[in-house]
Amino acid sequence: MRDRQSAFIARRQRTVLTPEGLALPFIVGSRSARIGALILDYLILLVGTVAVTIAMAYIGLPLREMEGGDGAGEFLAVLWTIFWFIAWNGYFMAFELGPRGATPGKRIVGIRVAARPNAAGSAGRLTPEAVIARNLLRDIELFMPLILVLMAPSGAGGPAAMAATAWFLIFALFPFFNRDALRAGDLIAGTWVVEAPRTKLARALSVEGGAHGASEVTGATYRFGDEELSIYGEYELQTLERVLRDNQAEAMEAVHAAICRKIGWTPGAGDERAFLEAFYAQLRARLENDMRFGRRKADKFS
Repeated sequence: MRDRQSAFIARRQRTVLTPEGLALPFIVGSRSARIGALILDYLILLVGTVAVTIAMAYIGLPLREMEGGDGAGEFLAVLWTIFWFIAWNGYFMAFELGPRGATPGKRIVGIRVAARPNAAGSAGRLTPEAVIARNLLRDIELFMPLILVLMAPSGAGGPAAMAATAWFLIFALFPFFNRDALRAGDLIAGTWVVEAPRTKLARALSVEGGAHGASEVTGATYRFGDEELSIYGEYELQTLERVLRDNQAEAMEAVHAAICRKIGWTPGAGDERAFLEAFYAQLRARLENDMRFGRRKADKFS
């Protein structure tokens, strides 16, 4: 059973080159996880929108009974229409545009959206354009054919309903006919869905522990100045966090050497993790402090 599970994971494992030239392993999200995440997200959406609808009705009904309350009722009806439109069209975009690249449903099952690598195996960061494109396609893939099926005058039969059903099945089954489980929206937007296990940061990754603690290997305490920390932004911080989570020696050595070259340090050997933990913690502290004053640095180019 364990060998079968390992083989299943191995078939979904891919290696991606970051813009820094670092090779990072990724595991493509399973089709079952994506279906589960979609169901959870729509349940969350349904419960949330129904709760708001009930609340608005509770507020609006007494207003309509008051003198001149028709205007207030109509205003609430307009607000409800706007809320419903924004909720069902902006839910996925808003969460996937966040730093985690995942909706609550995706986070629960442990997957996230990422930029798909090109033919050379390199991938950049997930862009807002890609997120918007993949989510706009969802209406064409799922909702439009379903609406046509429901609106067909002859029910389940009839040419229109049959065509809409075929349309729905083609797009719904699309992920089963490619090795990376891509839906049509992913193919057009240049994205894919990968595993993002919900692991907690180790204590050494906290700002308090990593920023000032001494290395357990050499006893050295790594301190970095503002000029050295200013070369990277939030995107590089997330990449470094992933490297520390995965704890792969080769990846940490490569990142350690890249940072040292960038900041002008002479890289040593054998103490890479302590160096990276300290750099991560101090960089995160600096970025968080800048955000308090309204300054954000998205990546090393900004």
